[in-house]
Amino acid sequence: MEHTLIDFYRAIEDSSAKMLQAAQNKDWEGVARYEGTCAVLIEQLRIKAHDEPLAPEERKEKARIMQRILRNDAQIRTLAEPWLAQFEHMFDGQPHAMH
Repeated sequence: MEHTLIDFYRAIEDSSAKMLQAAQNKDWEGVARYEGTCAVLIEQLRIKAHDEPLAPEERKEKARIMQRILRNDAQIRTLAEPWLAQFEHMFDGQPHAMH
């Protein structure tokens, strides 16, 4: 089955929602896994977008999807900040090898 351009937006939104759920569960490996899935889908979307324009009703759906993805992203960042701060603190004062 051929995927349409809007299908890629929907798949990215789905992966974004799964990333948020993983972040809520403090499953940072899961977050990274879904982030990788999103990156692959975004690249496929870019390729597909060169050949296939969105219909007017799909553009409205795209706008709604993008808003939800941005909300998910903001929530993921909020959840990840304490973890990132803790991760960075582990390396404070550590000499960095330069080779």
